[in-house]
Amino acid sequence: MDKFIVSARKYRPQNFSTVVGQPHITTTLKNAIKNNQLAHAFLFCGPRGVGKTTCARILAKTINCENRGADAEACNKCTSCISFNEGTSLNIHELDAASNNSVDDIRTLVEQVRFAPQAGKYKVYIIDEVHMLTAAAFNAFLKTLEEPPPYAIFILATTEKHKILPTILSRCQIFDFKRITVNDTVEHLREICDKEEIKADKAALQVIAQRSEGCMRDALSILDKIASFTNNEISYQDTLEHLNILDADYYFRLMEAMQQQNLAGALLLFDDINKKGFEGDMVLNGFAEFIRNLLVCKDEKVALLLEAVENFKERYVDAAKKISASYLISALNLLNETEINYKAARNKRLHVELALIKLCYLQQAIEISANSEGISKKKSTEASKPVAFRSIVPVEAQRKKEKQEIADKPGTVIDGHRAKLLIETSSSEEQILVQEATKDYAQPVQQAVKTTPVATLGALSKLRKEVAGRQQSVVEEKTEKLDDAILKKAWMEYAQQLRMRKNPAVQSFELAVLRIIDDHSFEAMANNNLEQKFIEQEKRDVSAFLQKFFNNRSVTFNVTVNENKTIRELVGLPLNKKEQYLKIIAHYPLVKELKDRLRLELDY
Repeated sequence: MDKFIVSARKYRPQNFSTVVGQPHITTTLKNAIKNNQLAHAFLFCGPRGVGKTTCARILAKTINCENRGADAEACNKCTSCISFNEGTSLNIHELDAASNNSVDDIRTLVEQVRFAPQAGKYKVYIIDEVHMLTAAAFNAFLKTLEEPPPYAIFILATTEKHKILPTILSRCQIFDFKRITVNDTVEHLREICDKEEIKADKAALQVIAQRSEGCMRDALSILDKIASFTNNEISYQDTLEHLNILDADYYFRLMEAMQQQNLAGALLLFDDINKKGFEGDMVLNGFAEFIRNLLVCKDEKVALLLEAVENFKERYVDAAKKISASYLISALNLLNETEINYKAARNKRLHVELALIKLCYLQQAIEISANSEGISKKKSTEASKPVAFRSIVPVEAQRKKEKQEIADKPGTVIDGHRAKLLIETSSSEEQILVQEATKDYAQPVQQAVKTTPVATLGALSKLRKEVAGRQQSVVEEKTEKLDDAILKKAWMEYAQQLRMRKNPAVQSFELAVLRIIDDHSFEAMANNNLEQKFIEQEKRDVSAFLQKFFNNRSVTFNVTVNENKTIRELVGLPLNKKEQYLKIIAHYPLVKELKDRLRLELDY
């Protein structure tokens, strides 16, 4: 029985033309060999399993080949090539820096560099995982790397270039290897399957290539494992089962249930997935990747980023047309938050089910937030409540446009607080009493509004329209100017309303000092900033109250601060910060001395 050799070793490239997915590297190296422009130090960096060490070995073999071809490829027939392929060449030295990273190991290597090659033109030193060397080992290697003998070539390989000292990077010719694409991986796997007589579905090879994430070594290892599992007949379902990958068909069915808001179907489907042994975090991650693919398919320009099996590409495109981008983005955010909090959840299954419930009703939430009618319906319930609004005189601009004549009726009595309006109809036989209001400002405005039935408001508006159509005249109430006594009386009446409502601002209103500025404005002076804030909170309501009291809509006032120590002492209000400090230093002068010595600043 022949000894089994894994595909990663058996099909390791032996020349530059067989290297997969790195044409920019192989072309540069071949041209350097043709033109005899080889650098004395190379640095190969890139992800794992993309061919860094392989290219280093091919380069070492090619530059010592005795019969190189016109395309700068090794012949694999000369003595040097044969000894290299058999692993007996003395011109190639490999050092694993992961296990030989001390200064002594580098010093031993430097001592070997002094000896010229016995056969061949160059001695090649390949140092793998060079980022594992210590700082002292790097420093011991610097001089030799900068000025090596003409026959010595160093090839350094690493997966983490950022860990290498800048002094090393500046002495090397750097080559960046890239991840191998899915298409290149599938083609290489197909060639190996043909050579090994393995039957493999293209969809299965695509899944293997996606799972390898650009690493050819991982892809070949997975291929060997599944070939042994399926007896050289690799199918799509066997690949999914062996790699523990959930079929995309489950995600399509799950998304369809969510679009239909079929919560029961979504939960039953998750239960089926759970019984197959898939963990919740794997379901969340896979579903997020599925939604990402749908979002990619929304735009043809971005559709190239879709990494999916060919059998599902058309299905992805069809599904993406039926789902809005806003839903997909919101679902991605929700799944991301759920996946982040998954580890902290005690009940993992319930945590995932809650996410599925939210996704089922996510579309409805988006529609409600985007639909203005839904918002207006929500606000209409609040509009039915009685609102405190101003009582205005029934003289509107549209009536003035209709050229109504406004005149005082002989039966009207105006006493500053009482008005009786009588509106005559066009026919002298019919009279309609529109408004007979007794304005008692001792009652709160809010109570007056609450006691007004909604039906009365509707009837009043209808009656006003009829009066406007008949072009009847109304009596405009006379406005009153501000007076100290009346203003103080109105101010205290509003304070009484605040007391009845148990409003904490009542004391601020009672202690405020009023000063009239002109016929339509005055100033309310508070004793401190706190009282000022209390008054300003009620400024809108008290302005409406005063405008109605004086029947003057131009009445306004400002709130200022004017500390009155006399009132403070009479009422017994607490001292503010500045007064507390002054009282303390009056009794304890050392406190002020301490403040001055420490150069402290007080925040009053």
